[in-house]
Amino acid sequence: MAEKLKERKDMDKRYFWDLTSLFKNDAAWEKALKELDKELPKIAQFQGKLKDAKTIARCYKTMTKIELKVENLFSYAHQRKDEDTRADKAQSMYARVFAKYVAINTASAYIEPEILSLPKAKLEKIAKDKALADFRYNMEKLLRAQPHTLSAEQENVLAQMGESFATPREVANTLMDADLVFAPVKDAKGKTQELTESNYILLQRSTDRTLRKNAFDGFYKTYGEHNNTFAATYAAQVKTDAAGARMRHFAGSRAAGMHNENIPAAVYDGLIKTIHKHMPTMYRYLKLRKKILGIRDLHYYDIYAPLAGAAAGHYTYEQAQKLVLEAVSVLGKEYTDTVKKAFRDRWIDVYPNRGKRGGAYSGGSYESNPYILLNYNGTLNDVSTLIHEMGHSMHSWYSKKHQPPQYAGYTIFVAEVASTVNENLLVETLLQRTKAPKQRMALLNQYLEGFKATVFRQTMFAEFEMKAHAMQESGRALNATELNRLYLGLIKDYFGKDLIIDEAVQYEWSRIPHFYRPFYVYKYATGYSAAVALSDGILTKGDAAVKKYLEFLSLGGSCDPIDALKHAGVDLTKTAPIEQAMKKFARVLDEAEEVAKQLK
Repeated sequence: MAEKLKERKDMDKRYFWDLTSLFKNDAAWEKALKELDKELPKIAQFQGKLKDAKTIARCYKTMTKIELKVENLFSYAHQRKDEDTRADKAQSMYARVFAKYVAINTASAYIEPEILSLPKAKLEKIAKDKALADFRYNMEKLLRAQPHTLSAEQENVLAQMGESFATPREVANTLMDADLVFAPVKDAKGKTQELTESNYILLQRSTDRTLRKNAFDGFYKTYGEHNNTFAATYAAQVKTDAAGARMRHFAGSRAAGMHNENIPAAVYDGLIKTIHKHMPTMYRYLKLRKKILGIRDLHYYDIYAPLAGAAAGHYTYEQAQKLVLEAVSVLGKEYTDTVKKAFRDRWIDVYPNRGKRGGAYSGGSYESNPYILLNYNGTLNDVSTLIHEMGHSMHSWYSKKHQPPQYAGYTIFVAEVASTVNENLLVETLLQRTKAPKQRMALLNQYLEGFKATVFRQTMFAEFEMKAHAMQESGRALNATELNRLYLGLIKDYFGKDLIIDEAVQYEWSRIPHFYRPFYVYKYATGYSAAVALSDGILTKGDAAVKKYLEFLSLGGSCDPIDALKHAGVDLTKTAPIEQAMKKFARVLDEAEEVAKQLK
């Protein structure tokens, strides 16, 4: 029986994060929040005056200082709230600083449109002025955005419509999170199990096939009953995206979605083309699943089932720390010493408690050390989560150490690279020390599932999204029938003939919230592929590869993400990194097929 969660006040504080790198205590936070009111009038002083390099530079420097103060306040309140989401005080702190954040954003909304209203030739000259040397890349991005920026009046109208434009996403999220009710399902012993949006994938990973099937049937039965509503909501999102792209003079929704990070369309197209080329390897993986699970017909509710049976083994937090340090030791002394410091100086909130936010994340501010929220229970997955979040934190640590505040934040395109590199290093470390076939299969299964979930499925999602937007842009209706047909066809393409296609899976597209953030999902697949290339290079090429990798972490957001990865040795404008990831997938699968022969 699972241990009952404790109240936070009854737990060992050695395993709490130490927030004093943000504020000494709540009273210090309150004082800083009050002082923030003095900053607001400073924003308006530049309005109507952003016509020369020196004034723009002073404006940027003023805003940077204000944003640092807001970031500290916001991070502290956010993390205090997550310690116990029931606590009124922390909720109030978060609400109050969020209101300040909105006020500052509103007050500063004029800055970018005012600069962009300058004639192109004048703005190009200003961008090269030495007064803006510290903000050169910011100015490059502004120049890139100028052709897609509307008049101040038009931008103001669009800003006011922002909440309305978010309506399709909000409706879909509300439907998924609040309104869908799933009937309880039964396991093989006839015991009733609760079925929810949050536990569905956990039930799909059960070793009980009856439970998996019943959960699958019940889950998608409910989604099917709301199929037309989800189709109408997603169609509204796609139409909104297309209208926004047209207004801003983009060739289409995808061009608009990839513009901010300056990602060439060839990256997206190359990913899909390369994964299609390697689909036979996925079909091999499904054949192996079928063989190990000992089933005649492989259904969609079997694709998450563990290949080594129920998860075994328990790792204390102290054992997890040792495993993490062993895995990252290849990254050198500075990296390893900083991870030791993270453990020693309590950057991490370790165990679950009553009211604590679920899941895990890496956070913090530019002026604080990074922070990690965990809900550690001692499974291998928890160890993997620890090293994953440490990857994010170390990326932030290197970025903040080497970049000024305006360039410390890295984009989503590279955000999952460092975390996945760390996960791969952990699995490789564990494989080196693990000989027993069942335990090796559990590790290989984790590796293979990473490729399936993050490369193949996210690429499939990216193809669905691309084709759905193309349908709308060509004048075709995006109704439930068309969206279901499109998604079901992709399932057949990506998973092959060995999978029995349960018709209910045609509704799966409607439960993917990332489709309401246009042209986002492909970044998971490219990021994972980049991480495979980098971790392999670190393990095979040694110091030279490590040096380049740490330099990549240090670049933060000081250049385009494609260029940051090129510096590390991964050029995603070519398909070579995706090919390398697919070769790695095939090698891991080769070993899994050999280990399968040893399983009884």
